Amino acid sequence: QVQLVESGGGLVQAGGSLRLSCVASGHTFSRYTMAWFRQAPGKEREFVGRVSWSGGTTYYRDSVKGRFTISRDNAKNTVYLQMNSLKPEDTAVYYCAASERTFITDSRLYDYWGQGTQVTVSS
Repeated sequence: QVQLVESGGGLVQAGGSLRLSCVASGHTFSRYTMAWFRQAPGKEREFVGRVSWSGGTTYYRDSVKGRFTISRDNAKNTVYLQMNSLKPEDTAVYYCAASERTFITDSRLYDYWGQGTQVTVSS
């Protein structure tokens, strides 16, 4: 059993930055693939990026490449999403997720989810 708690969301202007944090509890954290998803009002939840359990492999959706960076600190049981050059279309609730599998972008294959944190980017 893993519990995930996100924080760091807020309101920023276009071009600004935010860093989201996801703190996990559970003894298996270091072996979980961690990912960030987001969901805008009226839209389906979409994959943002993932990081392997070792932190050595990351993968992002095309629209955030070069702007977002996922990292993890297993000693702190924490995964981060650094978001730079934010755009209004990045506005969404951002969710942290964990999976025992690898190479996953499908939300249906993630086992644990945080409560979400709102990110709003104004133009």
